[in-house]
Amino acid sequence: MTRFKLLLIMALLVGCVSISYAIENITPMPPLSVPGQIPISSTQQTVTPEDAAKFIGQQKTVCGLVASAQYDAKSKCTLLNLDKPSPNHAFTAYIGGSDRGKFEKPPEELYYGKAICVTGMIELYEGRPEIIVRDPSQIKVK
Repeated sequence: MTRFKLLLIMALLVGCVSISYAIENITPMPPLSVPGQIPISSTQQTVTPEDAAKFIGQQKTVCGLVASAQYDAKSKCTLLNLDKPSPNHAFTAYIGGSDRGKFEKPPEELYYGKAICVTGMIELYEGRPEIIVRDPSQIKVK
């Protein structure tokens, strides 16, 4: 019986060491992506419109209330300004004229007054942060 206990203890120790080694050497899988959509990493940080300027050149998700929404007939672009209306806005989701047709309704009608999250590369335009939205999947209503 003692020999059996000794063998059992040794087997458990070897198993624990093997599992510990395997856990330490796991390679993380890259985030899944769907063609035409921007992948959202599980480690991706959500930022406020006021903090977006700190993350220029980075892929982030910016969440806030659409305080003003404008369609410019001349350029055919749509501007969704978060948390404060234009001209005092801290952040803009820019939808170009060539991408407006991808939305089920005009974006200024679809999102005005709603809390949204916009995912993409934060860029600086005329001193303010913005994300260029090329696909509706970049905007989620909260």
